Amino acid sequence: MKQMNVPPYYGLRIYLISTLIYYLLVTPFIGVLFLKYAPQLIEKGETRYRRQETGSLLPSADSLDEVFDSLTNVLLDTSIYFNPSKGDFDTLVKPRPGAEIQGEASAESGFPKLRSEKSPLTTSFNLQLKLLLVSFIIGFIFNLPFKRYFTRKRRNRKISRKLFLFNKRLLLFTPIINSGILLLAYLSATIYMTVILSSPDRFSDETQRQIFRQFFYVSMVASVLVLLFVYFWQKHRVHIKYLEHVYTPEELRRRIFNFKVGKIRNRFLVSSIMTTFLPLTIVILYLFISLTPVAELDNVTPEQVKILLGNYTQLFGLPESLDEGSPYRSLYYVNAIDNISMFIGIGAGIFVSFIYIFLFVRWTTQDIVSPVSELLSNMRLTGEGKLNNFTIVRTNDEIGQLTEGYNDMSQKIKDYIHNISRMNQAYSRFVPQQFLDFLGKESFVDIKLGDQVQQEMTILFTDIRRFTEISESMTPKENFDYLNHYLGYMEPVIRNNNGFIDKYMGDSIMALFPENPGDSINASIEMRIKLVQFNQVMGQFGKPEIDSGIGIHIGKLMLGVVGGEGRMDGTVISDAVNLASRLENLTKIYGCAIIISEDTLIKLDDPSVYNYRFLDIVKVKGKKQAVYIFEIIDGEPEDIKRLKIQTKLQFARAINYYKNKDFRKALEEFSAIHEINMHDRATFLYINRCEKILRTGVPSDWDGIEILDSKF
Repeated sequence: MKQMNVPPYYGLRIYLISTLIYYLLVTPFIGVLFLKYAPQLIEKGETRYRRQETGSLLPSADSLDEVFDSLTNVLLDTSIYFNPSKGDFDTLVKPRPGAEIQGEASAESGFPKLRSEKSPLTTSFNLQLKLLLVSFIIGFIFNLPFKRYFTRKRRNRKISRKLFLFNKRLLLFTPIINSGILLLAYLSATIYMTVILSSPDRFSDETQRQIFRQFFYVSMVASVLVLLFVYFWQKHRVHIKYLEHVYTPEELRRRIFNFKVGKIRNRFLVSSIMTTFLPLTIVILYLFISLTPVAELDNVTPEQVKILLGNYTQLFGLPESLDEGSPYRSLYYVNAIDNISMFIGIGAGIFVSFIYIFLFVRWTTQDIVSPVSELLSNMRLTGEGKLNNFTIVRTNDEIGQLTEGYNDMSQKIKDYIHNISRMNQAYSRFVPQQFLDFLGKESFVDIKLGDQVQQEMTILFTDIRRFTEISESMTPKENFDYLNHYLGYMEPVIRNNNGFIDKYMGDSIMALFPENPGDSINASIEMRIKLVQFNQVMGQFGKPEIDSGIGIHIGKLMLGVVGGEGRMDGTVISDAVNLASRLENLTKIYGCAIIISEDTLIKLDDPSVYNYRFLDIVKVKGKKQAVYIFEIIDGEPEDIKRLKIQTKLQFARAINYYKNKDFRKALEEFSAIHEINMHDRATFLYINRCEKILRTGVPSDWDGIEILDSKF
């Protein structure tokens, strides 16, 4: 399938069109010369015309075509005569000095038959055509790899590395190289014509020399126009059409041109010269050759002088006749045929000017508007937050500098925003994004000291048991590595269950769950599973195993910013936070993995999805009210979990006996449970309590609430 955005490559087409423009400029000029010098050529061409009965030298209407043919032959330095016996014209070559006579005089015409020779103008034309043909072949060979590259790319075919490197290395130089190839042809032809002009013996007379000289001037101007045409057309296509299909976007973010930095004003100046001055030069040349010297007139009468000079003959005291010695014979006049020549020349110059104006204005406009439009479009996208848009640097002038500066600015903005994003990500590891959301802040820079909000959340506390003892067997670095590895297991679990970590406190974690309290229980159960996996990995490296406890409570809390202007921190302040910490400490006393408060259990959507049991009613340090605590059995190892579920109803009966002061039956039930599950530390705790009460008696203020004054 073709890639429609890949343009075709123009090579030979530019050569052909430029050559047509060249001949469009010089061909009318030859016609003008034909009209201007026709009388002199006929007079000096030794041509015999068939006279009419009136004795006029002009041919009849029937033989008008033959006259024009004869003038053409004369222009090309041939002599013709009319052969009455054949009723047609015979062509001879006018002898030059030293020309070799091929035979006797013609019996019919009386003119000698000479060896045919081509005129300098004809020779120059033929040489130039041959040189242009050679330049076409060279240009075709040079442009063929570019043609193949863009054709294969447009058809989405494989491009060899050699072909790609050739295009990349020479693409920017194609305007100069293509112009140089044509320059060799035109320059060679110009040098050849210069050599001919410097050799007087190459011309049969002064008229032929003047014709050749004037053609030489027009040919030089036309050559310059054509070469500039090729250069600017090719340059326009390279910069606007081809660049992005050869160079990478990263390379085109900067100026890839190895040339001297250009200026927009120079571009307009060149465009003005190409569209006005050079075509105007052609017009001036046509005007110049349309003037006829007075010296060409013989025996000028006073009436002719007055027609030529008008009333100025009286103003300047001019003579009434312009004889051979008169200094005014150097003046010029314009006859009717000269007017025709003048209009032909001016028309041709204006037509070429229109072509150049149309093309160069179009190229100049596109060379300026296209890069600026791309730049404005990408600037608009950048303003919308799309930072991956860079503009191709297509020119080497101020627009290229502006585009390159924009690309540098875009890259710096992109890098800056990327760094800001990385900083925000880094900050979010210290201050969770949820913290900002609750405070109603979009960014960390919006946080102010004293910002706060009241919110009901579930608080989860977890702590590694006996970590101080474990850490004594490791170096400080090993302690850090060990702890970070453990936290690396726990943090994703909390995050994946809609929670976020408020702070790390050594080996402890304080996490908040703002949505459903069930999220905290799900997280705690998964954390216990991850702990088993962590211990298995650490055991392979000979590291000690660890255990942890988790306390969960729900309540209202104040989330805000505390500290001073020099150092602030986000934190949570609430009695609920303290209670969650105390519940975590109770896991050490009751030998449980997870303890939750009654408030947490009540606010669960469906408590029945968890295996839990009532543990006790306690008053912890700092709390005046008693708290009903429950154990989440799902956080235990499978063997212990199975036994606790098995004895769950029996444990509930034993607790009921205990709270109703039937300590003996309670002791029997707890003892029976202990025989089934010796790892049930809560059962062992109640056995000790029952035995103590049975031994010492029931205190008078006993209400079944356990008072725990220490922080454990």
